[in-house]
Amino acid sequence: MPKILIAEDSSVIQNIARKVLEFQNFEIAIAKNGKEVLKKLETELYAVILMDINMPQMDGMECSRQIRALADETKSTIPIIAITGNAKNYSEEEFRAAGINHYLPKPIDFDVLVELVNKIVA
Repeated sequence: MPKILIAEDSSVIQNIARKVLEFQNFEIAIAKNGKEVLKKLETELYAVILMDINMPQMDGMECSRQIRALADETKSTIPIIAITGNAKNYSEEEFRAAGINHYLPKPIDFDVLVELVNKIVA
C-alpha cells in the first residue's frame, strides 16, 4: 500500500484528503508544517507528498527545496504536489525551481487529485 504524506495545516483539508485517499487504498501520514515533513522523512519513505504552500514554521516552497537537497536520493526525488490557494502568487517556474512536480489550486478538485496521485504511483 503506497504511503502519502499530507503536509497541510488545515485540519478540514487534512481530513477530507485523508478520507478520499484512504478510500483509494493509500496509507496516509499527516504533517502540519514543513518542519514536521522533514522530521517524518528521517524515518519514513513516501510515494507522494501533498504540500500545502502556506504553512506555519516552514512553508511548502522552502520545505520542497530542502527535500530536493537531501543526500538520500530516494527521498530527494519523491514527487511533490503543491496544494495552494495562492497559485497565482507563484509562476510555474518558481514551483519547478523549488522542486515541485505538480500543483493543484484550492479549493481542491479531489477527482483531479486522485487521478494525479494514481498516475504518479502507477
